[in-house]
Amino acid sequence: MTGPDAAGPDTGGQGPTPAALRALFVSASIGSGHQQAQLAVQAALRARGVPFQDFHGDAVEYLNAPERTLTVDLYNFELRHAPWMYQGFYRFTDLEHPINFISKGFTWVGLRGMLADLERSRPDLVLSSYWASTALAGTAQRRTGRQFLNALIVTDYRVHYHWVRQEAELLFVASPETKEQMVARGMAAEKVVVSGIPISPVYRELLDADRSDLRRRHGLRGDRPLILISGGGTGTFRAQAAALDTLANLGRAVQVLVLAGARGQGVEVRGGATIHHLGYTTAFPELLAASDLVVGKAGGLTVAEATALGVPLVVHAPIPGQEEHNADYLERGGAGLWARGPADLRRAVLRALDPDEHARLSAGSRALGRPDAADRVAHTLLRALGRA
Repeated sequence: MTGPDAAGPDTGGQGPTPAALRALFVSASIGSGHQQAQLAVQAALRARGVPFQDFHGDAVEYLNAPERTLTVDLYNFELRHAPWMYQGFYRFTDLEHPINFISKGFTWVGLRGMLADLERSRPDLVLSSYWASTALAGTAQRRTGRQFLNALIVTDYRVHYHWVRQEAELLFVASPETKEQMVARGMAAEKVVVSGIPISPVYRELLDADRSDLRRRHGLRGDRPLILISGGGTGTFRAQAAALDTLANLGRAVQVLVLAGARGQGVEVRGGATIHHLGYTTAFPELLAASDLVVGKAGGLTVAEATALGVPLVVHAPIPGQEEHNADYLERGGAGLWARGPADLRRAVLRALDPDEHARLSAGSRALGRPDAADRVAHTLLRALGRA
């Protein structure tokens, strides 16, 4: 669970090397977004030349078998088979009321795992990208007296009640609107930092990339629109098959990229769509930068990555709750369209591919993007730790 000590800088005989920052990064293996946000912050710290020793925890691994069944397994079942059930849960737990036991219960559920990680890492910083581990870290501080900076990255564009963690000393949020929601729900304004959702530094390197060159590099045509399917890190996009049928019948030729959830690899021609089934690939950032449009789910990291590059989104069949709010945020910001029903998807895609509308949506997307979010988080953390 530990990473190697980062090498300290050469002081040229001018004094001792500063002690390495000990940092525990806690994500949650529910999709990939939580971990990606953490990796982005770690990369930003390294880019600043900060000597640090990194330790890694997983809030899901902190749970015992019954706890995991009642939380993670049930969540995955709902997303795949009963999204209406998850929608009800999301709404029910988005209020502070006496029978909302979830938010309060997670101040101790999984505590043994958190205590073990704290004993192992002895951190100066605990940075979470999942709300429950921030709650556990706060409980551990009270019980053990350990001193560390307890910070939280919020990975969606709207604040659900679960994310309002008074235990956190710093909370990093996606937008000014997200901060307003956090403060309205009782969080002190000085704790809440508008950073954007942290994304890999590679997206900043791709801001001025030549789209035609990227397409040639990946064997894609430059004379047809390129559409990337957003299916989520676990491939739980239930509407993917129907969406592909729609894209095959747009009445114009397009290229479609299918990554997460692709069964097998290869190229098929279906109607007017040339569909590239890629499966898992490390080239996702370049493929996103090469795309004209993202179609599908609206996970927080996907939205952050696409808007950083100015790529519009057509959201279809988002996860009830947080992704619906992300879709609404994009639509209000002029960065995307929300195709609320199957019949709306074809019209929305054709509209988004119209040159004038595409230019408008691209400008709106870029206006919402925060490609330097990870660096903002890193700077704020170092300042709070007295290491800036």
